[in-house]
Amino acid sequence: MDNTLYVGLSRQMVLKREMDIIANNIANADTNGFKVENLMTKEVDGAPAFTQGGPRPVKFVGEDGVARDFSQGGMRRTDATYDVAIDGQGFFKVSTANGDRFTRDGHFRTDSNGVITTQNGDPVADDGGGQITIDPNKSGPITISEDGIVSQGTERVGKIGVYKFDSQSALEKTGDNLYQNAANQTPTAADTAKVRQGMLESSNVNSITQITRMIEVNRAYEQVTQMISAESDLSRTSVSRLGKLSS
Repeated sequence: MDNTLYVGLSRQMVLKREMDIIANNIANADTNGFKVENLMTKEVDGAPAFTQGGPRPVKFVGEDGVARDFSQGGMRRTDATYDVAIDGQGFFKVSTANGDRFTRDGHFRTDSNGVITTQNGDPVADDGGGQITIDPNKSGPITISEDGIVSQGTERVGKIGVYKFDSQSALEKTGDNLYQNAANQTPTAADTAKVRQGMLESSNVNSITQITRMIEVNRAYEQVTQMISAESDLSRTSVSRLGKLSS
């Protein structure tokens, strides 16, 4: 198989991966706090491949990671006591069996012990890294201030921690709308962020943009397929003619 076909196949592989990412974006358009993703590409040297009178080595297409847009999503009112959204930069920290994780999804609840947790039961960290517990034997409304302070009636019971990173590229997806601090950066308090009780942050996915991009990627894939088919036909024709000349 000649270099043209290899280049075309490398492009098709990248386009397939990009299509998977776009489909995932669309699937998570209604996921709380989800951040839209885009595939990054790069040129890859195909040494020792070369073309006569052309570049050495031939340049192929390769993946260069996934870029994540952490811009603010829209706010959706739920009026649920333990639903909270971050207005500004920052992440909630939760304690999982695999270590600390970070999320923008503030759809919280309390477990049987009164601990504020995620929907999966992972405790939400306070500003000191501990748990926040609501006493079921005490009366009074549960309020959460813009600073994240959780009060039961007139008594303060904790403060939901909101953390930020110098570089958000340190965050790596681990599933369940959670991120891990893959670069071991030290998170700091997101002092300028506001916590909004009774609200959830929506995904920042623009479905129309993603569907348009999906159509573009599909067309690009078809064009590469046509190019590969035409190149393959040309090669077969050339071999056939050379065979006739030599006979």
